[in-house]
Amino acid sequence: MSDASVAPHGLHHVTAIAEDPQRNVDFYTTVLGLRLVKRTVNFDAPDTYHLYYGDESGKPSTLLTFFPWPGVKAGRQGTGLTTATAFSIPPEALGWWQRRLKDLGVDADDPFAQSDEEVLRLRDPDGLVIELVASDGDSRSGWDGAAAVPAENAIRGLYSITMTEQQLDPTAEMLAGMLSMEYGHNTTDRTRFVMSGGQDGTAVDVVPSKDDRGLQSAGTVHHVAFRAPDHETQVRWREELLAAGIQVTEILDRQYFTSIYFREPGGVLLEIATDQPGFTVDEPLLELGRHLKLPPWLEPDREQIEASLPTLTTADPE
Repeated sequence: MSDASVAPHGLHHVTAIAEDPQRNVDFYTTVLGLRLVKRTVNFDAPDTYHLYYGDESGKPSTLLTFFPWPGVKAGRQGTGLTTATAFSIPPEALGWWQRRLKDLGVDADDPFAQSDEEVLRLRDPDGLVIELVASDGDSRSGWDGAAAVPAENAIRGLYSITMTEQQLDPTAEMLAGMLSMEYGHNTTDRTRFVMSGGQDGTAVDVVPSKDDRGLQSAGTVHHVAFRAPDHETQVRWREELLAAGIQVTEILDRQYFTSIYFREPGGVLLEIATDQPGFTVDEPLLELGRHLKLPPWLEPDREQIEASLPTLTTADPE
């Protein structure tokens, strides 16, 4: 165990790659019933959208975000990637979701048991693997403002992520050592690590595999972000990661949080993001996701950026 105090207190968000932005919006808002809480651009490639989905206000631990690149080729699941993103749902909602996905023609498997949990696995239009986990006692309220998803069945937020690795030990040493996670429920085919923030959105599963290395493109996860409570903590954690010989980026301003990035030994890109300031920093709660928002340093290029982006339409919440 490391002497470092780096201890993320849960999942902040997961960012994945998609191909068609309108198809992405339609699926996550009208099928899964998440709220589009921010319509912005990839700050490193501003001719591409960055779309954020979550609960009503986009609280950390509820967020799945996308870089949709029109025309990008399909990726391939494999080692060195995050291969599943799981959301929490109430246990009594599992059958409701199974029927809904079947009625809507979504590519989904029958529910199955995994690590003592009931799981419903589906794939989005790009093939990204999403899991709905029947989780008892999740205190988060979810979002019931659209898509005819009743509040009692609504997705609560992120539950866990699964990383597939050629070697378990190096990744385990970083998660349990440098990142201070605890070993959770283990099975013969996966090892669970749990962060210290409680039961909601704190689990990381690692699955060893002999599969080929994955190809990161449409339908795969780009990176996983963990939560830091504030900027001061993030600064300290960055210094400790650097002192341990880990290559870490500078602290980057993402407008709605600040971030640092580094890779775990198996190759998965990890981020540590602050909880604040959140998504109402540049538009009010009721207007979230309705308009293209740009950070101050990109505002001078708004006309050019808007011209490069396809038009998006969204259904207004009921």
